[in-house]
Amino acid sequence: MGGITVFSGPERRRRWSDEGRARILEEAFAPGVCVAEVARRHDVSTGLLYTWRQKLRRDLAVSDFAQAPGFVEAVVSDAPTAAAMSDVPAMAGAAAVVIEMAGGGRVHILATTPPGLVSAVLKALR
Repeated sequence: MGGITVFSGPERRRRWSDEGRARILEEAFAPGVCVAEVARRHDVSTGLLYTWRQKLRRDLAVSDFAQAPGFVEAVVSDAPTAAAMSDVPAMAGAAAVVIEMAGGGRVHILATTPPGLVSAVLKALR
């Protein structure tokens, strides 16, 4: 007659909910955060975090292309065009950067704008 061994420790193959994955991904890929530290804190491999992120981007691209994170083409010119400056108040001066949004809105960033404010605005647009 053979013996039976019962393992009572935690199961290594864990199942993560979509909310749990999203929470960990948001924490891991926040600006200035080390992905490896977040992975250690949640006892997952860094490769798994990157796999989750890749799957999330692929799912977003399929389900809602307009909301999917990604890159956009940047057009750099020496002088602002009349169309780009038509709705900027005259007292504001010339915008150093004009960001045109997909929905038709624009963000004008002046050369004198403090870097912290520019950073906050760009993070909010993300």
